Amino acid sequence: MTGGTIVVVAGVSGSGKSTVGALLAGRLGWAFADGDSFHPAANVAKMAAGTPLTDDDRWPWLASIGTWMDERAATGESGVVACSALKRTYRGVLLDGRPAARLVFLDVPHDLDVARLTARHGHFFPAMLAGAQFDDLEVPGSAESALVISAVGTPEELVAAIIASWQLVATPE
Repeated sequence: MTGGTIVVVAGVSGSGKSTVGALLAGRLGWAFADGDSFHPAANVAKMAAGTPLTDDDRWPWLASIGTWMDERAATGESGVVACSALKRTYRGVLLDGRPAARLVFLDVPHDLDVARLTARHGHFFPAMLAGAQFDDLEVPGSAESALVISAVGTPEELVAAIIASWQLVATPE
């Protein structure tokens, strides 16, 4: 795949999507956006207080991420965005009508995810919300054409697997 490809790196909070997404974008010379930066202040405050987001909280956030994707596509620029995209309907908002978009889902066991969230400092998402994320989670099925990979490896291993699976090509400097 070359020019104009948008990779959505999805998974629950703590799966490594921001780390893997940034590393993937850096390796390919593509733009990177962290879905967390698209959350309005009210969403961040809600999660920081330990309250899970609702679908109504997520729609404007997903629309903002979609706008970022469309801006890249309009210029033929490739990019990577990290976004939880927990439900099929959320992934539909991001992928439907965007033929250049591809989804990679980082599948992480619940216990490992809680351990990662507990060890993480300086992030607004508390480990106590991991259960709510797994409750909402709909792992992509075969009909979604997603690349589902185990998030147990190192970020470098995950990036190598993504690049190899989709034969992604770096943007020439």
